[in-house]
Amino acid sequence: PQASVAEHDLRGVVHTLPDLVLGNTKPALIVFAIAAALLLLITCVNVSNLLLVRGLGRVREIAVRLALGAGRRTIVAQLLTENALLAAAGGVLGVAVAAGAVHLFVAFAPAGTPRLDEIGMNGAALAGAVVITTLAVLVFGLGPAVITSRVDLQDALRSGTRQTGSRRSRLAAGALVAAQVALAMVVLSAAALIARSLANLERAPLGFASSHLLVAELAMPANEFDSPAKTNAMLEALTPELRAIPGVLGVSPVVAAPYSGSAAWSGIPAAEGQSAEQGSANPIVNIELVGADYFAAMGLPVLRGRGFTVDDRAGAPTVAVISRSVAAYYWPNDDAIGKRLAMGGDWTHGATVVGVVPDTRYHALREAVPNVYFPLRQSFFAAAPTMLVVRTSGPPAEVVPALRREIARLVPGVGLASASPFDAYLNEPLAEPRLNTFLLTVFATAAVALCAIGLFGTMAAMVRQRTREIGVRMALGATAANLTAMMLRRGLTIAAAGIALGLAGAYATNHLLGTLLYGVSPTDGMTLAAVAAAMLGVGLLATVVPARATARVDAVVALRAEE
Repeated sequence: PQASVAEHDLRGVVHTLPDLVLGNTKPALIVFAIAAALLLLITCVNVSNLLLVRGLGRVREIAVRLALGAGRRTIVAQLLTENALLAAAGGVLGVAVAAGAVHLFVAFAPAGTPRLDEIGMNGAALAGAVVITTLAVLVFGLGPAVITSRVDLQDALRSGTRQTGSRRSRLAAGALVAAQVALAMVVLSAAALIARSLANLERAPLGFASSHLLVAELAMPANEFDSPAKTNAMLEALTPELRAIPGVLGVSPVVAAPYSGSAAWSGIPAAEGQSAEQGSANPIVNIELVGADYFAAMGLPVLRGRGFTVDDRAGAPTVAVISRSVAAYYWPNDDAIGKRLAMGGDWTHGATVVGVVPDTRYHALREAVPNVYFPLRQSFFAAAPTMLVVRTSGPPAEVVPALRREIARLVPGVGLASASPFDAYLNEPLAEPRLNTFLLTVFATAAVALCAIGLFGTMAAMVRQRTREIGVRMALGATAANLTAMMLRRGLTIAAAGIALGLAGAYATNHLLGTLLYGVSPTDGMTLAAVAAAMLGVGLLATVVPARATARVDAVVALRAEE
């Protein structure tokens, strides 16, 4: 069973390595499209709700128009025209806001955001905005217009008989606000999960000490270093000299830069004693060709056995160091030290395992990758490293000038093409999660704000519609605290209903976030509970002001009101 688990883990890491390195662009686009659609839907429901409340406040006006001979179609056309004008004004304002938001996003986008120079407004986006605005008017503007035009003339023109209509309007408006809260819950829960994933990813253990670590790339003339042997010889001579620079604690060649979109070299190791059939079923692992100082330079602890030494040179027994998951796969019930393996079953280069180290996140941040390490001095590969990792005692940037001088002095024609602290490379794999978090946070903030506005507007309209009822209650002895509590209960009931629907929606839809999450479940109970509590708090804040307004109603004035 242990071997089976190790094989599953090892194969899973290797088979998904391209996705881990290159990111999850397509799922992110799907999530953003859904979030944008939900935000648009929340906006449209909010506007439709406000139009409904506004229209039902004009029932007497509509009734008078109908009594004077206006047809329902004329009334609907008038109301729809008003709604279309509002939508057009909103569309123009939205385009202006979008253009400004794009400029701000480009200016303040997270470091490492890909293809940032291609982001901008274009004709297709504007055409899409016009089409969407038109559809929104037809779908969400027509409904309130039709409902508003349905007026009972006798009831509407009779004084004091609008309470029945107002009750229906309150129920409809409450249902629309609850729908907004539910949709906002879905967006907010997605943003919270993505934010937790980013926090987990930023704290993910790398397997080595990333602080005080410099990654440098060498620029070498191809005609002079036209074979791996020449390059390896140059590196063997160069690294001890660089190690002597003040402030440098360790130097080693490495094959590839961190998170460069390449898993360096890869191969299929075969363990001694495996048949050809068993060897062909082994998984692919990452291969590193490193110097004797590599494990000290990387701050990579040796869990068992030893690392490489200067004695691991050509002519000496070939050795290898493997990572923990490789050892667990090949020798689950035995110590890997002293065992032999060969790449691709070529036993002319069979190596004895002398050490076991942790799996690292040098090539992929989302998952620790299994590795097999070979010493540079025993290289049998058809290529050579062109990168260096340098461990420093102080800030890595301080040793860069000295490195440049020493390289130019020791190997004329070879230069330092680039040199950056390891933490700078972390911006690459973190760029997409940071962008995802930023955008979903913007969507969620807008969604919650719209919900708060919708709930506030509905409760304020409810207070106005129930002015006479409030006056009667006050005349019968209701206190300001009683009336405030009544309105608070109404608002919180609407919010609670929306939260319950939103939790169900989040459970149903958050699985779409699966590949974007790290270290958190799509249905994480703690996150959903926090989001629900936050939404309940927003509902309470949006209800408090209209609820307290009931306490300021004058009973005499309220009893004289039409409603």
